[in-house]
Amino acid sequence: MKSRILAALAAMGILPALVLFNIKIYNYRASAAAGGASPKVFYCVNDKTQYANKASGPVPSESADVNENENDENYDNAEENDIPENKNSEKKTYIKWVDFDIPVKVLRAAAKIDIDTHTNGSGTPVGWIDLLSLLATKYGGNFSLYKEVDLKYFADSLASGKKGEELTSNLKIYKYYTEAYGAVLGGMVGKYMKTERAEDGTITVSEGYGLRVYSPFARGYYYSHSDDFGKSRSFGYKRRHLGHDMMGSIGTPIICVESGYVEALGWNMYGGWRVGIRSFDGKRYYYYAHLRRNHPYNNLYEGKIVNAGEVIGYLGMTGYSRRENVNNINTPHLHIGLQVIFDPSQKDGWNQIWIDVYELTKLWEAQKAPVYLDEAANERFSRSYMTYPETPD
Repeated sequence: MKSRILAALAAMGILPALVLFNIKIYNYRASAAAGGASPKVFYCVNDKTQYANKASGPVPSESADVNENENDENYDNAEENDIPENKNSEKKTYIKWVDFDIPVKVLRAAAKIDIDTHTNGSGTPVGWIDLLSLLATKYGGNFSLYKEVDLKYFADSLASGKKGEELTSNLKIYKYYTEAYGAVLGGMVGKYMKTERAEDGTITVSEGYGLRVYSPFARGYYYSHSDDFGKSRSFGYKRRHLGHDMMGSIGTPIICVESGYVEALGWNMYGGWRVGIRSFDGKRYYYYAHLRRNHPYNNLYEGKIVNAGEVIGYLGMTGYSRRENVNNINTPHLHIGLQVIFDPSQKDGWNQIWIDVYELTKLWEAQKAPVYLDEAANERFSRSYMTYPETPD
């Protein structure tokens, strides 16, 4: 537990990171984002907060099988995209490391309390991020110590009107977890407008509060998966797998997990046909890769707003090729990655933060979008999707 607390302090810049970890600083191509070091410790190594990325606009990095820029010449020249600030400028502070390993049973329990207290019309609403942050602070981030009685205590205390800061003696660690978990989970529970299309074509729109994310697999389509985050990958160069593979059948409709806008679209030599969707608050980047050859997408273009629950494409096995539209992946699957952003420099640099979403995919399973075939368009569309209050007009 002590090591986890120290690591969290280092991630916030409270402790010099090199006191904890004596790890070589890798260039962009061999960075931890590409597998050069353990993803669980890299982000608190070598606080280069004086560097900022000069690239403008929403240019994403690629995850897991990717984690590279679009052009090969950028691979070896990535450091040229980083320019030092004036030595006299104020040092930037932001989170550089997140070890997200909350079991799904804890996520579900905390989310239920959040939803119940926001919808029962009595008492003080309790946020699940506050609950999870208090538990993480108490356990030093080690959720194997989880006890339901602790969750109940914090829930009752918050419901009585107490603030999270009043329930812990370690405010710095609590602040770290609230910001870190807020970035990972911030868009997943809240208000929504749900649109549903019945078999006869009748449209129903309802307003609610609750879980507002979907499984990336449409209802009725089978998949299998295991926790493969951090496993070795060797195509192109040796690196760690910074995403999650969900095995399924070619042509399976792939669903948008959380609403956002299309930030990246097209071919990548590692991920094949892929799409990157940025959350509206800018903190989360969902990466869907290895989509189907010849027909990977469902009416997508860069900048398009996509709603949670909508069909964005189809599962395939493209990738591992410099030539476009090539199936070089041995097993059909969806690679899904989740990157969190605390500073613009983390979007494309060596200090990227990718989250292990294995437990999150189990949470998302609670809501699967049914789909139907539009024969005229030769596309499958969702019968259920959500818009958010923050969805742009």
